[in-house]
This record gives sequence, structure tokens and C-alpha cells, in this order.
Amino acid sequence: MAWYVYVLRSFLALLVLGACAWGAMALAHRCPGPALVRYLVTAVWALLGVVAIVALLRVRAGMPLQGWPLAFLIALLLLIGWWQTIRASNDRLWAADVAQLLDSRIDGEHVTLHNVRNFEWRTETDFTPRWETREYELDKLENADLVLSYWMGPAIAHTLVSFGFSDGRRVVFSIEIRKKQGQKFSAISGFFKDFEATLVAADERDILRVRSNVRGETTYLYRLNIPPKQLREVFLGYLARARELHDTPAWYNTLTSNCTTIVFEIARLIAPGLPLDYRLLLSGYFAEYAYDQGGLTPGFTYAQLYERGNFVARALAAGDSPEFSTLIREGVPGDDPKVKP
Repeated sequence: MAWYVYVLRSFLALLVLGACAWGAMALAHRCPGPALVRYLVTAVWALLGVVAIVALLRVRAGMPLQGWPLAFLIALLLLIGWWQTIRASNDRLWAADVAQLLDSRIDGEHVTLHNVRNFEWRTETDFTPRWETREYELDKLENADLVLSYWMGPAIAHTLVSFGFSDGRRVVFSIEIRKKQGQKFSAISGFFKDFEATLVAADERDILRVRSNVRGETTYLYRLNIPPKQLREVFLGYLARARELHDTPAWYNTLTSNCTTIVFEIARLIAPGLPLDYRLLLSGYFAEYAYDQGGLTPGFTYAQLYERGNFVARALAAGDSPEFSTLIREGVPGDDPKVKP
């Protein structure tokens, strides 16, 4: 048998292996019915994939290619068809912290945000829920901070953006998974339509403090270097995304639609030339990417911004103080006017 037949069959076997692995995980996460049915269907799918791979690799002279690869292809098409029928929804029994959807109204320079989260957290399970309506003036929007909260090693962080106004008001935007009641986050499940996406608008004493003080995550804050016109567009970009998710529910995806990719997508609308970079996937390094693009406070090295941006100790000392936002910014370049290069 010609050498190129070996190469072709080996390549097809690799494709089947990848499709088999994806299909097995998709079925394990989303196949309807009781657990026993889900495990049985997943096992049958995996067995079909293995048999198809064996058939492709049996390339001895005179050995015909049997119909198993074709059977697998038909099964794969059926699986993809079923997968497309799984639709995101805004109508489920949601966990308390993502129960409400952000709704915004813009009237000239005046912005009204409905369902701004302002929970009082004592522990992750003991909290007082509060959803508020807040008003902001776009002509008073003057700065924004990038916040990274590390929850799983140095390469993975949750990305938030906090907008500040000249009247002292602040609001934080965060793309998050919309957990159902009793559901826990899983990065693997995030690949397989297990979580819808939601955009949360929140008070800093809620969404930053719960990460630094309650969950024990390591949190960093960096002043973004964004001109006023672009700053306004970024803010409105978040509101536009919130409206999209309000009107058309969408799935959260660990890789392609997460807390970091939305920041990049909005930034690219303003600066289309922003390059793709591995640090968009490894979100723990996103601040370094922003620094390399001139997006953080100028005049400092990245090491200086990184060291001074860690606000965990300041957050713990501030507790639930009304001055929480001011206290966590002490010593942060760009946020604290006393800090010079």
C-alpha cells in the first residue's frame, strides 16, 4: 500500500480521536436523562470512536477499509445537530448573586443602571442581597481601573473593569458565569454549554471586597491609560454587551467568551490594530499585555505597577468602610496622586 495512504489514514485517525474526545465530554456534560443513561451513551460513543480509529489504522496489504469510520461520521453529524439545539436561556433558577440582569437607560449624558449589585458579604454563603438602581453622568466619567483577581495560580485570573466619575461614584463591570442554584464553577464545564454568561454591574465594596476579603483571592488594581473619548466608548461598550445578553442569552465559554475576551473585544472596537496574544487566554498575564500596548499608567515599569497594585492588605484593613474604594487605591500609580514615577 502506498505511503500516502498510511499518512492519510493516520491523519483521519487523529481527527476521529479529537472528535471522539470532544463528543464524549459533550455527552458526559449535557446528555439528557439520568446519570446511568448518560454514562451508557458516552461509553457507546467512545467505543464507536475507538473502533473507527482501529479500522483506519488497519492498513495491511489487502485489508479493506470497513464501514466503521463512515458510521462514526454519521454519528458525529447527528451529535453536532443535537448540540446546536441546546440553547442558552435567561429563564432558570439562578444563584442569588447572578439572579438579576443589568438593564440600562441612556438619556443624553444621563445613564440609569437597574440591578446594580451591592451585596453585604459576611461569608460566601452568608450575605445580604441588595439590587439597586444607580444613576451616572457620562460627562463626569474620568477614569477606569483594570482589576485582576487570581483564584487558580498565576496564569488564571478573573478580569474586571471599574469606572470612576468625578463626583466620586464608581461602578464595576464583570462578565461572569450565570450559575444555577446549587451549581459550582468548573473550567471544563465552561467548554460545554454548562453556564450562561451574564454581565454584572456592582459596587466595589461588593464585587472587589468579596474576592479579596471573603474568598481570599489575590487581587491587583491598575489604572488604565485611556483617553476620555475612548473611555466613554468602553463604558458604553459594556452597556451594549449587557443589552445583548439581556435580549439574547448566550453561553459562557472558558476559552472564547469569558471575562477577559470581552475586554479585548471592546478595546479592539476602539483600536482595531490590537494584536492577538497568548495572554488573552492566560488571563493572569493580561495586565502585562495591557502594559505592552501602552494601556496602563505610563512612567512606571510593569514590575512597579504589579507590586503596588496588590491591594489585598489594604482591602483587609479597610473592611466594609465607606471609604473602601479610596483606601484600596493608596499607593497605586495613576490612582493615588501622591505616587510619582
